Amino acid sequence: MTLDPTVISIAAFFGVTGLIMTAYLLFREFDSSSVEDRLDILAGRKPRTGDGEQVTKEALIKEGMEGLSGLLSRLADRFGALKLLFVQADSSMQPETFLLVSMGFGLVGVTMAMVARSPIPLYPVAGLMTGVLPLIWLLWRRKRRFKKFASQLPDAMELIARALRSGHSLASGLKVVVDEMPDPISTEFNAVYEEQNLGIPIEQALKNVFNRMPNMDYKFFATAVAIQRQSGGDLAEILDKIGHIIRERFKIMGQVQALTGEGRISGIVLMALPIALFFAVWHMNPDYVMLLFTDELGRKMVAVAAVLQILGAIAIKKIIAIKI
Repeated sequence: MTLDPTVISIAAFFGVTGLIMTAYLLFREFDSSSVEDRLDILAGRKPRTGDGEQVTKEALIKEGMEGLSGLLSRLADRFGALKLLFVQADSSMQPETFLLVSMGFGLVGVTMAMVARSPIPLYPVAGLMTGVLPLIWLLWRRKRRFKKFASQLPDAMELIARALRSGHSLASGLKVVVDEMPDPISTEFNAVYEEQNLGIPIEQALKNVFNRMPNMDYKFFATAVAIQRQSGGDLAEILDKIGHIIRERFKIMGQVQALTGEGRISGIVLMALPIALFFAVWHMNPDYVMLLFTDELGRKMVAVAAVLQILGAIAIKKIIAIKI
């Protein structure tokens, strides 16, 4: 009896997912003694400690219901950069919710591949391509916020410099930026203003913003403030010069973007052309393309082609990415 390939692919998908979750549970460092102690207390083999923590069946049931959320939360904690990514993108979504959404998108991709009757080896590829869509959206949101923050910096430097020349303190200058400018720079500077009001040194508060918004021009500003508070100097003049340098850099970056536009378009075409040709040939003659997956040499060719695609993308990006 020949099994349906769809059933085989579904079983393989859930099998791999189960193996991954099992490996994570084995890798995760957990305290099994606490669980055993609770079971011993419930079974009556061990007396209650009397420390105020009542172990009940209801509590264990509640913990079991929250097990998936806790598992995903601990998984997100292992990737500390993921939480920072949400902060940088100004997203209110929780990491565990994001992981669930990514898994859902992956299942949608596999389902679409099944409906389209794609080759079985393409099912994991389809799931991976749709599963990373939430991450791509989050990275795009973060990049857009970084870009907007960088474009607002020159105006913020000028506002602070004018406030200093009119006799206000640096904290008052930050408050002017908060009141007069839109998000995201108003949000970040408001965090600095509130932290220094709570007693945190302003140098540390500015450093905290750099952890969330890693912008080199902003680092110059934070460094200038730290040096000025230690050795003195005309901070307003320094801020004017920083703002002028940032504006000049933006002009040069615009010229570089115009000159490298052809290279960027060429890179996109070269990366998309093999994939488009693969689907076009598969639509016209599926048996011809399936040799890449059924034959041993074909699978090796697909693996080499994927590696060369990645290396080509990295090389093109290095060529057109000119640092200023």
